[in-house]
Amino acid sequence: MCGIAGYYRSTPQPGSPVLADMAQRLAHRGPDGVGSHERGPVGLVHTRLAIIDLGGGSQPLYNEDRSLALVANGEIYNYPELRRELEALGHRFATHSDCEVILHAYEAWGEHYLDRVLGMFAFALHDARAEALILARDRLGIKPLYYLQDVHGLAFASELKALLPFLPSPEVDAVGLAQFLQNNFTCAPQTLLREARKLMPGATARIGVDGAVQERRYWTASEVVPYAASLESALEQFDTLMDEVIDIHLRSDVPFGLFLSGGVDSSLLAALIARRLGEPLRTFSIGFPDSSVHNERATAAGIAARLGARHSAFEVNAEELLTRLPYAVWAGDDLSADYANLPVSLLAERAGAELKVVFSGEGGDEVFAGYGRYRPLWLKRRMAQLAHPGSGGFRTRGVFSRTNERLFRPELAEALVDQWRVPFRQVWARAPKGWSDLARMQDVDLETWLPDDLLVKVDRMLMAWGVEGRVPFLDHRVVELGLALPDDYKLDGRSGKRFLKLWGERFLPREHLWAHKKGFTVPVRDWLRGERLERLARVLPNAPAIRRWLQPSGLARLIERQRRKADRSAPLWSLLNFAVWHRLFIEGGGKPPGVQDPIALLAQ
Repeated sequence: MCGIAGYYRSTPQPGSPVLADMAQRLAHRGPDGVGSHERGPVGLVHTRLAIIDLGGGSQPLYNEDRSLALVANGEIYNYPELRRELEALGHRFATHSDCEVILHAYEAWGEHYLDRVLGMFAFALHDARAEALILARDRLGIKPLYYLQDVHGLAFASELKALLPFLPSPEVDAVGLAQFLQNNFTCAPQTLLREARKLMPGATARIGVDGAVQERRYWTASEVVPYAASLESALEQFDTLMDEVIDIHLRSDVPFGLFLSGGVDSSLLAALIARRLGEPLRTFSIGFPDSSVHNERATAAGIAARLGARHSAFEVNAEELLTRLPYAVWAGDDLSADYANLPVSLLAERAGAELKVVFSGEGGDEVFAGYGRYRPLWLKRRMAQLAHPGSGGFRTRGVFSRTNERLFRPELAEALVDQWRVPFRQVWARAPKGWSDLARMQDVDLETWLPDDLLVKVDRMLMAWGVEGRVPFLDHRVVELGLALPDDYKLDGRSGKRFLKLWGERFLPREHLWAHKKGFTVPVRDWLRGERLERLARVLPNAPAIRRWLQPSGLARLIERQRRKADRSAPLWSLLNFAVWHRLFIEGGGKPPGVQDPIALLAQ
């Protein structure tokens, strides 16, 4: 788990300080070392968080004749099996790093080498013989990769902040901003920076001497074939698969733990991991006293006690948590206004004091249909479908859809009309004809919400504290099986995730698994009231981001409605996050902030 960055430029740049600058901006992702590679038009840099082969796994990595150079971020979970197979073909390895198998797999199996790889990864591979640079991202987009093009070539990085040295005057993209404001995230390939793109999940990009970038998707969920076997057969198949998935995810040369929320997904992971260990599993949870939101700390502690885990439960004052927002926005990089970024950041800081690897339950709801939005009332969905053709009536309402104030300046208002929905419609239309609407909804979330929101949270909030996050439910084989299941295997009336709960009864009490889903929430409504709202009302209209994109009169009406107890906390939270991001990335050059009140930051 690391940070990677580099370039393919039209003219060689030996000794260029830009690699050192990019590495410094990614130092939080890799505090254990820095390595670089420069050859001809290519420069690569790697900041290392050592997980496998602690002594010998430094990067860049090279093949036998050094015609291939690699920098990689992530974990290749089946590297021992791939290594044995490649050694039998005559390949010689220089390290015991899991990522070295990528080099030899590329040599041995050509275009389809990634079909053999199980893991989470983003990497850059320089093929000197072919005079090409190859970028790749794992199937589900667990690991990030961004790039930009200009007249001189291409630059890439694990995070947007490491691309800022190539952007003396970065600009906000109107469509990316519209996506963020309505969804709380931007959808790949869009970003908030006009000049930068996200590489799609399950994609590769190749750039050669002609300067053209050729992108190719090597995996999408739309290739999944519907499952035809019995429920009992599917449960047994899944049981066998999860045994393998957990076993390979536990490969690590450093201690690990688990974020335990008390929900189905993290509880099942805790049960599966704990039964394999010879010592108590380290688990972590968080809760909020004296706030208006649900607190699952007691539930998590009960599961930990049942499993014999060594549990740490943190209670945080919601007011103090808000002061983490500027650093969380900086760490998040590709802006996401997910409320859970703040508690996850705190958990990562606490866990990072003793561990380098933490497991998390992301993916369970998308893969096994746990969200209530997958079970909408028929009439409500039909009306949404008529209002927004081609959407299936899914993800048609954004954060600002109910806000009637004339808030936005014309350029942004135009993008907010419909462009922010385009990624959802594209995924919906791509699905095979035989798929149910439920499978289509899951696929939309697996392509957008999951990699562009939830996995941004897991990767960036943890990596900001030098911690690797592992998400076993997003092994692509688990995703393929879960997505392929018939609807009645997934849903039980108005209850979701039926298949996973039935399987989970082998490990946990039925009453826990089938309890009403409450989710994890943060008391944003409590924050944006009273004196803090008045401070926000004085500061927010003067923030450069807000002046550039919003109408002052519309913002004043929005704040006035919040004063009158009409809940406008969600849109105000989005605007606050954007203003902080703009201050840090557009005005401030990507420098990390300290722990401070976000409104005070904007007032500076």
